[in-house]
Amino acid sequence: MKAQEHLKGVADPDFLALGLGGTNMMSMLWTVATGHRAVGVEMRGDPFLGVHWNIRVDLYHQLGLIDRMMWERYGPEGVPARDDGSPLRLADCFYGVGTVSGDVIADTIIDGYDRDQHIVGTIQHVEFIDDRWRNGLPERVITVLDPPRPPDHPDAGEIRSDMAEVLDGPSTFQAEASSVLLLLRRYLERIERMDLESGREPRVRLFTRHRVVTTEGDGFVHLPDGRRRIRIEALQELDFKGRFVRVRAPGSEVIDIGVPELFMIAQGFDSGDAKRLGFEQRDVAIDHGDGRGPVVAQADYLAGLLEVLVDGRLRRRISSEFDEDGKEYWVRQIAVGHENDPEVGWVLVQIPDFKSLDPIEAGLVPEGTDPESAEFFAAYQHLVYDFYLEQCADVLELPKESLEKVQMLYGPKLFSLVERVGDDALVAANGVVAGDSFGNGHFLTSGGAMTGMIGHSARVLGYWRARESGTTPAEAIRELAEAIKEDTAAWLRVSSQEFSQAVPINFGARRIREITAASGIDTAARAHAVDATRRRRHSLLPLDPSDWRRLFIRNGQVLSAPLPGLRPTHPAASRPVTRRRPVRP
Repeated sequence: MKAQEHLKGVADPDFLALGLGGTNMMSMLWTVATGHRAVGVEMRGDPFLGVHWNIRVDLYHQLGLIDRMMWERYGPEGVPARDDGSPLRLADCFYGVGTVSGDVIADTIIDGYDRDQHIVGTIQHVEFIDDRWRNGLPERVITVLDPPRPPDHPDAGEIRSDMAEVLDGPSTFQAEASSVLLLLRRYLERIERMDLESGREPRVRLFTRHRVVTTEGDGFVHLPDGRRRIRIEALQELDFKGRFVRVRAPGSEVIDIGVPELFMIAQGFDSGDAKRLGFEQRDVAIDHGDGRGPVVAQADYLAGLLEVLVDGRLRRRISSEFDEDGKEYWVRQIAVGHENDPEVGWVLVQIPDFKSLDPIEAGLVPEGTDPESAEFFAAYQHLVYDFYLEQCADVLELPKESLEKVQMLYGPKLFSLVERVGDDALVAANGVVAGDSFGNGHFLTSGGAMTGMIGHSARVLGYWRARESGTTPAEAIRELAEAIKEDTAAWLRVSSQEFSQAVPINFGARRIREITAASGIDTAARAHAVDATRRRRHSLLPLDPSDWRRLFIRNGQVLSAPLPGLRPTHPAASRPVTRRRPVRP
């Protein structure tokens, strides 16, 4: 590509997205749909996030609105097409009553070679298992809820603007995160390609293996009026001695993006670009009602991908674990599948706060064993895997011995959830921070992804509408920053319940009332929480987000039969049980 073509449509864009996750790609789509130019910068190439999302219905309605706005503004010649020339419609690829779900290959659906499938799966089973002990003995209460009914077509009138209302509502779809992200990315790529091929000024430009220049003052260039001029560099990525390293691509030159009217940083929960602009997050504290006052909202989970037919199911479980003093702690598990796909069985299990997973404490290695040694790490992995399968067996109702033979494509991996938020989303006269980069909470419900994709991105649509009505850029961006903060505050209020309360938040307010009535859960009750041992557990093995790209396959069988029915009795009922004195938080 010639230099002038390579940079065509790049200078001084209306919108610059730093990070191409769901938040920023939806923001780019709203930008283009309102008649403005967008440039996106991402350093990791194509989307790869393997987790499954529980998706609120508003995203489907928003995709339908983008389809309509694009068609009305640009006509059939200005809308991306599939490989056969037919219009590429985001909402139709996402979900349709005339198509089915299953083993999804996103690109074949987007390209049009698989017209019979859509990307998401519907949720057909909604189950809540309360396995907490009562009166010193194990007890089980099962609540089976009516699954949400998907709409038969997107309806812009059904898009909600209150994020608390969105997040308090039930999840309607389930999908692999990377499949949804690929849909957004491919749509943007096709806009870019069709514009370059036609000779028109590109509405979209994408730099997918690039980053803002990291040299101080050379990437974010401060202007006298408080705006930032932004320069980026091409990257070469390599696996250097077991970790990902990125360096400037040999022989490449810095690309001057110029001064965007608006730029948004949405690069995940730990954004280096946001920090360089002075942005800081603070921990969010929650009072668990246990007499200790507010403590940092945090929890540790193990995540794994089992090849088990969980199917279109959202199953939540809460159970009791007891420390050596007999104090009760509540732990949660969630099983998420994909409709008609036996290779998708995501199970996330919470680790009790008092459990350290220390191989020395467990007696698997002798005192003084080097934590950096292979022996220590092998023992640690054994502890993690054994605990994970025990919890999976209880939530899936499958014997642990059977799960040991099942193929695992990922994990189990330890992840920490720490609720954090910034004070102000405005980081420059022309720049804001959004998505998890601004604030993040409990990820069991996919609420963070939904807040960014549905909430923060729609605020960008509001920005352009405000500008069209005569609002100045300074006024519009201030309103945008406040709106991002408002959405995130709503998310953190909803999210905080997951750290201490028994009821799950993504079943919806009405369903929570049903669970409360069926199980007798006291909504005022709170769980015990501790802090010190969690920090100790973190010291055993650092968390690395790049692990999503390092699949470690435990080869085995695929369980394609439906899960067995839920047993009416507590799993501990078949084991010798010692009555425990109830200890209330």
